[in-house]
Amino acid sequence: MPEKSSRLKRTQTIAIVFLTLAGIVNYLDRSTLSIANHSVAEELHLNGAQMGLLLSAFSLAYAFAQLPVGALLDRFGSRVMLGLGMLVWSLAQVAGGFIQTLNHFLAARIVLGVAEAPLFPAGAKVIHEWFAVRERGGPTGTFISSSTIAPMIAPPLLTVLMLSFGWRPMFVIMGVLGVLVAVGWYLVYRNRDQVALTAAETAWLEDGAQEAPQKKGFDFAEWGMLLKLRNTWGMVFGFMGVIYMVWLYLTWLPAYLEKERHLSIAHTGWLVAIPYVFGTIGMASSGFIADWLLKRGMAPIRSRKWPLCIGLIGAAAFTVPAAYTPSTALAITYVSLAMFFVNLSSGSAWALVSVAAPRHLVASLGSMQNFGGYLGGSFAPVITGIVVDQTHSFVNALLISAAVAFAAAFVYLFVVKEVAPHGANRAAATQPT
Repeated sequence: MPEKSSRLKRTQTIAIVFLTLAGIVNYLDRSTLSIANHSVAEELHLNGAQMGLLLSAFSLAYAFAQLPVGALLDRFGSRVMLGLGMLVWSLAQVAGGFIQTLNHFLAARIVLGVAEAPLFPAGAKVIHEWFAVRERGGPTGTFISSSTIAPMIAPPLLTVLMLSFGWRPMFVIMGVLGVLVAVGWYLVYRNRDQVALTAAETAWLEDGAQEAPQKKGFDFAEWGMLLKLRNTWGMVFGFMGVIYMVWLYLTWLPAYLEKERHLSIAHTGWLVAIPYVFGTIGMASSGFIADWLLKRGMAPIRSRKWPLCIGLIGAAAFTVPAAYTPSTALAITYVSLAMFFVNLSSGSAWALVSVAAPRHLVASLGSMQNFGGYLGGSFAPVITGIVVDQTHSFVNALLISAAVAFAAAFVYLFVVKEVAPHGANRAAATQPT
């Protein structure tokens, strides 16, 4: 086996550091409205259903932007598409600090959702380009853990900013931070096809691959053929269950602790961080578990699918007692365990993308999965808001989330199957399973 060059090591480090930074900024920006939920609702005179609509505006726009953005990523590469996306979403975040009406806020959140769409498909593509198949799980888990690191630090960080300066300056400060990361990414990162690799570097990256050498360019017909594969649809519908629960907790957990558990905003800011510590552990461990299973002889897709299914079932199992317990301490404990398992599933789902498609279609498959996830997940804030308005409780909203997660586990279990090694080019992307 060839040795990894110092240039490859440096490129991999740069890629993961910036992807993780981008992911943290991404989720901090998403979390600002959740943290400011009560303050925004009071200032704009919004009820639970209207707040649910506002929270869902992002996820609906994010979902529908996934399909074209995957194709654009495979066409133009991650350097341009992710850099441009970060710049635009950061400007939209700044704009959120100046809005005066619900409609203005909806528009800002829609732009934020569209512009954030490239991040995770771009991450999957970057990892596929710069890491050999045997080492992709760890970097995927590290990068994807940004989606739990940010919500973990967001409550104390954003609460302090909001209580010190107000919710509007909080939005502006976070937007400026995103602009700085966007500029840094574009200046230092390069797509694989922009680098003249040596034969030894190419051999390292392609060792263990189960696909033919990649074509250059993007073929829309191959993108369309992904829609004919059962694995694609299993990943689309299965990810709905993952993101439904992730998005419910991300958007409503602070309000749940304030309204259901009667905690102050200051106390909520610190307690919300606890479940995300467990979520970060689950997310970060997902990739290493996948790599460990792969090294022990488990097939690539199966090494991702089993942790994914176990995570969904565990998340559902702990969300049910969280809904019913009268104890705030037990509720935080159950929610923390649910967050560990649902984020184990989320990380495993993105690790699955890195082995389920050839390199020139990884972003496309990742965007299709993310489309399904956030299309389903966008219903979580709205349904939760309606349920809370009608019942004045979060119990039924949590039970609905548990049922959706449980159903998603069975979708992954029975629909997503192992793919045999393929031949050349088109067959690698289009072989039905």
